[in-house]
Amino acid sequence: MVLSRLQPTWWHRVEGWYLAYALLGISTAGVAPMVLPLVVSRSGSPADVGLVMAAISLGGLTAPLWGGLAEHYRWHRGLLVGGLCVIAFAFMAFASVSSVPLWLGLAVIQGSGVAGATTVANLFVVEVHPQEEWDERIGWLQTFYGSGQVAGMLLAAGIIQASLEAGVWMAAGITALAVVLGWRTTRTPVAAVSPKPVVIHPVRHGDLARRCPQQLYHHLTPDLVRQLRRVLQGPFRHFLLLWLCTLLGSSAFFALYPVLMREVFGITASLSAAAFAVAAGLRLMVYVPAGYWSHRVGPTRVLRTAIGVRLCAMVVLLSLGLGSVGAPSWLVLPTVILIALSWALLSVSSTALAVRLSPVNEGEGIGMLNAVTALADMLGARLGGWCAARWGYNAATGVAVVGLAVGFALALVLQPDPGESLGCHAGQG
Repeated sequence: MVLSRLQPTWWHRVEGWYLAYALLGISTAGVAPMVLPLVVSRSGSPADVGLVMAAISLGGLTAPLWGGLAEHYRWHRGLLVGGLCVIAFAFMAFASVSSVPLWLGLAVIQGSGVAGATTVANLFVVEVHPQEEWDERIGWLQTFYGSGQVAGMLLAAGIIQASLEAGVWMAAGITALAVVLGWRTTRTPVAAVSPKPVVIHPVRHGDLARRCPQQLYHHLTPDLVRQLRRVLQGPFRHFLLLWLCTLLGSSAFFALYPVLMREVFGITASLSAAAFAVAAGLRLMVYVPAGYWSHRVGPTRVLRTAIGVRLCAMVVLLSLGLGSVGAPSWLVLPTVILIALSWALLSVSSTALAVRLSPVNEGEGIGMLNAVTALADMLGARLGGWCAARWGYNAATGVAVVGLAVGFALALVLQPDPGESLGCHAGQG
């Protein structure tokens, strides 16, 4: 027993309910981002697609509410199962209606369900296990969710060519299976060990769906809101601004991703989903090297490099879309894969910088980072959809280029932390 505690194998860090979160990753991070924009685009405009995807992010902002309910009333198991039930219902209803207002309402409901189900994931870890195990266990939780995203995109690639409705119903069925697993494999912890744990672990998936358990759990507190003047100053304010611009631009592209690839490049939704699945799978293997690199050269340099790579790739994609270069069309998918892979560097470096530059404690710094991420998701999806409706889908890629260019310019003048070469947090990813 003592030996197993000193040298635990990986399966000692994995619990049965992780499978429910893998299924949630399949439906909400894999299938939904590929299928829902296509469903809306059939009878709605590009602006409608952006609105619906922004509404999902809006529902995700209810995470602090569900976290508070779980902590105060011990509703962990109920919030997990209830959230999964709400998601399954939203998918079923989405497949049965064709009205933009109804889609918007269902998108908010789905986002709220995801927030309710995933917010308690950290609590199932930190209220049961000792603090020294938190990061490793949550790392495995994110890996399960990220692996589910890959599997979901591959499933979407196989089914959406035949029927979009079948894809939505498949997501509903997978989420219903998660309901059963979640109910059978979880029990509400007896008492909270720490109401606001600080778990510094870079997000192991992103772009198409960033509402992972770790990201949703850290949220703004009333005390932090009262301290905003002190918090939003100096290098930290500069960092949050460049992060907002960078992700706003990226979200303008990814909110419309499957529709944009079809309308601009003539690439089928199945092939687009398969390409992103490849990128998401490769990305799971890049986080640890990204952490080592951030530890060696500092997260500021890694952030600059990641934004620069994504900016250059997005410029290539815009040029291909506008037909201003004579490049072969097979360059499109490798470029998209490169854009998606850059998220590993972005997530590792941004997590480390939020912790280092925050003038308040680490948890509140992460909370500010996640609040800005959610804001960028909503604004980017809305702006990308509006611009695509007004000037065509290439305009959404143009918004991405502008946002990334501003973010890169701000990153160039971001002052590195004096002790950056001694990095201690980045390597945890």
